[in-house]
Amino acid sequence: MRRILIFLIFLNAFTFSQNASAGEVTRAIFTIGIESREPIDQVDSTRSNSLTEISFFTELSNLEGHTVTHQWIYNDNIMFEKTFDVDGSRWRVWTSKVFLPEWSGIWTVNVLDTDRSVLESKSFEYR
Repeated sequence: MRRILIFLIFLNAFTFSQNASAGEVTRAIFTIGIESREPIDQVDSTRSNSLTEISFFTELSNLEGHTVTHQWIYNDNIMFEKTFDVDGSRWRVWTSKVFLPEWSGIWTVNVLDTDRSVLESKSFEYR
């Protein structure tokens, strides 16, 4: 019985330490701009005659030493990619895209980890 109890305590501690060190995207936001390394606002959709540039902001936690990529997709085509080195336990990065009026539709940005696995995916509509 004592061995089982010790095993369960060890297993619980191991699981907690694994979850505590797991990296993640804590924020992922489309915005009209960045000020002092923070998004100005949140954009879910926009009209092509009102805005031509949108930024995508991410805050990353516990991904120090990784490379993270913003991958912009439109009509199943990769339109732009930018890769960042993550140099801290809390890291904020963003990319911006200038849109042409004929690029209306759903845009998606995937946040990719070093191994190209998707950490987060967000979409907005450019009308």
